[in-house]
Amino acid sequence: MSFEKLQWLFPVAVLLHNAEEGIEFPAWWLRHANQIPSHPTPIVARTALAALTLAAFGVTYLSRRMGKQSVSAYLLFGAIITLLANVFIPHIPASLKFREYTPGIVTAVFINLPLMSVLAIRAVREEWVSGRKAVLYGIAVPVLLAASIGVLLLAAARYLA
Repeated sequence: MSFEKLQWLFPVAVLLHNAEEGIEFPAWWLRHANQIPSHPTPIVARTALAALTLAAFGVTYLSRRMGKQSVSAYLLFGAIITLLANVFIPHIPASLKFREYTPGIVTAVFINLPLMSVLAIRAVREEWVSGRKAVLYGIAVPVLLAASIGVLLLAAARYLA
């Protein structure tokens, strides 16, 4: 199956992953409040997860519509790399640190790791993305998403405190 069709698995994986986190995350964070410096309220966490899920569907739609080598194809590639990196930061280390299930670890390891690996490879092989631009988006999108989420969570924590 081509990347053009397979890319729709990206927002489905995001939906499943964010659903797992949305269900389990607030209660888990409350249990570990003394070990984690700042955490959002359940409504803030779930709203952020819903927004990220909608964004995943949006960027995939635009990538499919605009096609190979489009800005949206590169954004999708960056988002795929983000979800792949998310397996290793923070899911696996958090599960090891706390020695327990952490919200999102199941979908991260069993869905996101293999699927995002395949999608990233297929995007490059089928030339949806290429060269320095792929490297740039593969680095910039995860960094910018992580920074944005961090800033939004800190702002929400201060605003709601």
